[in-house]
Order: sequence, then structure tokens, then C-alpha cells
Amino acid sequence: MSKKRVVFISGSSSGLGYELAKQFSQEGYIVIMNGKNKKKLEKSSRKIQNSSLALGDLSIQSQCKKIYLSIKRKYSKIDLIICNAGVSSFKKTNDDFLYAFQNNFFNTVNTINFLKPLLRIPYSNIICISSICGVESIEGAPKGYSIAKSALNKYVKLLSVDLANDKIKINSISPGNILFKNSLWDKKLSKNKKKTINYINKEVPMRSFIYPKNIYDLIKFIINENNNSITGSNFVIDGGQTKNF
Repeated sequence: MSKKRVVFISGSSSGLGYELAKQFSQEGYIVIMNGKNKKKLEKSSRKIQNSSLALGDLSIQSQCKKIYLSIKRKYSKIDLIICNAGVSSFKKTNDDFLYAFQNNFFNTVNTINFLKPLLRIPYSNIICISSICGVESIEGAPKGYSIAKSALNKYVKLLSVDLANDKIKINSISPGNILFKNSLWDKKLSKNKKKTINYINKEVPMRSFIYPKNIYDLIKFIINENNNSITGSNFVIDGGQTKNF
């Protein structure tokens, strides 16, 4: 059983999950990295100190069970679950609602159902990465993805009541336009920098992107033991883009 703090991050072989894995590793956490592509996951893990692998598709319950058993044997308990895995591709998640929910809602439900018994009690945390697309209608956003993220936010709110009995906090974070290497917005900047910057300046009052470090800092605030009353909340971090009250 590890004396170090242990975090499980779904979908962390690339993207935001990988960036968060780097941050938590630098802080001294043992980081359990998850992904569906073995070679990609192994390559990413080699770059992260104090990391281990949890290969598997979290939308499939049998693979979640294997991940649960693997973590239980190696670490016994974990301190933090970050449900980050998701797919926002317009082609895949606009009209295919089943695919959208499997990869943006049920994968998170499965992760929590299977890994919740491993959380240290009391004062462990679950963070679900949602999206501003689940907060209000965003022009051009995939319909299925948006509805799945909206359902995720409601799920977090309702589940928080049950988890509070064990002093486990669960919250969601809904980011706006996240910028990091090879992200959607990084590619848009490379393709048409002027058009992309004009969009950000027009739609985002703070005229800025959201960076992985912003989300990491927010997670650290939420999970701080001095903030034990924070649960069942959705934290929007979008530079003021959304207008919903």
C-alpha cells in the first residue's frame, strides 16, 4: 500500500489528461494513466515520473473491472479520480447519440462505479471534466456531445448527495476553449491564426484561451481539505464566454 497520494486520470495518454498527469506527477503524486491504445499509453507514461498504466476502454464494464483489480493489487487505495476521457469529434458525436453517451457519460459512470470502492475514506475526491457545451447551447458544438455533457453535470449533482455520507466530494469542471500542443485550438491557430484570434476576442470577454494549468489549479483548489463543503458543483472556466445564469 503506497504512502504517496495516488491519482487515477482517465484518457491521459494525450490531451488534457496527459497535461494533468504531468502536473500531478511534478507535485509528487503517483499517477495511474489510462488509455485504449497500448503503444500510445506506454509512450506517454515513459515521459511521466511515478506513473503506472491502466490500459482499457472505460465504456466497457469488463475492462473497468480489470483496471479495478489491477489498481487494488498494486495500490490498495487511491485519493483522487479524474474522469477526463471523452470524445468531442463533430463527425462522431453530433448525431450518433449512443456513441456520444458511451464515450462522454457512461465511461465516467463506469469509472466511478468500479473505482469508488478504492477511494480512501474520508476526504477523497472525484473530478469530472465536462464542457461548457453541457452548460448552454454553443454554436457549432456537436449535439450528442453537448447533451451527454449536460447529463454528466446532472449526474455529478445527484451523486454528490450519496457520496457525502462517506465524506467523498465529487465536482465537475466545464472548460471553455482549451489550448495546448496538438489540441483542436492549436490546430485552428495553425490553420488560420487571424480568424481564430478574432473568434476568441469576439466570443470570450477575457479574450483568452483556457490552459491546462488553469484547470489543474482549479482542481487543487477544489480538492483542498480546507474546502470540505465544496461538492456537487459545476465549475465553469471559460473566460466569461457562457451567458447562462
